[in-house]
Amino acid sequence: MIRFIDEYRGRFGVELICRTLRPAVQGFITSRGYRVAKTRVVSARQLRDELLVPEVARLHAENYGVYGRRKMHALLKRQGWDIGRDQTERLMRLAGVRGVRKSKKAFTTRPDKAQSLPRDIVQRRFRADAPRRLWVADITYVAIWAGFAYVAFVTDVYSCKIVGWNVASTLRAEVLPLQALDMAAWGADGPLDGLIHHADHGSNYMSMVYTDRVVELGATPSTGTVGDSYDNAFAEAINNLYKTELIRQRGPWRTVE
Repeated sequence: MIRFIDEYRGRFGVELICRTLRPAVQGFITSRGYRVAKTRVVSARQLRDELLVPEVARLHAENYGVYGRRKMHALLKRQGWDIGRDQTERLMRLAGVRGVRKSKKAFTTRPDKAQSLPRDIVQRRFRADAPRRLWVADITYVAIWAGFAYVAFVTDVYSCKIVGWNVASTLRAEVLPLQALDMAAWGADGPLDGLIHHADHGSNYMSMVYTDRVVELGATPSTGTVGDSYDNAFAEAINNLYKTELIRQRGPWRTVE
């Protein structure tokens, strides 16, 4: 309102603008209130907002324009700002930015019922006390102009960090998920004794070449129950975020490369 009066005061005058708009706009300031507002010293909150709103807009744009209140609050804290979550939400509204919404679709794997499967060690308890204690693995797909690209992730539950990944035009175990596993093992830079490797019943993860590699690394394989995506929910959530925050925001995608 102050900016509106500033813009038109030379043409209509402050008194006329306030008298005309007062009946139509609830809580509209009087001419006296306008003069007080113009002479009032800028508050500390306003100065902080003027500093933080552009920063929020910049950080939001640098992170694909997808961060919501929770991630933006964590990011601002990492940047050294002493700020609360509710204040972050208010600043995001002022900056005109918001987080993206995730899809609620769920896709389950069709297992080979004749195959012998490892037991479910995790039992939906996706918690770990330290790094390299529990890894979850899954595969998702991305529609491209040439058909589909397939993406394999290995995620450390303790840090919520994707420690291994691979993209390929095929689902073959030795090409797609195995290379993601090898990347995770190389990055671990140490023995994986005591690690639980949890995946679904996909033929990629149940293949001999993949299960042998898991055992060779010293890890213990684990799988969920038949046809139940909740038993690999942590990995499904990673796939969902990947699609929401990257694929749908930056596409369409032409090729695997």
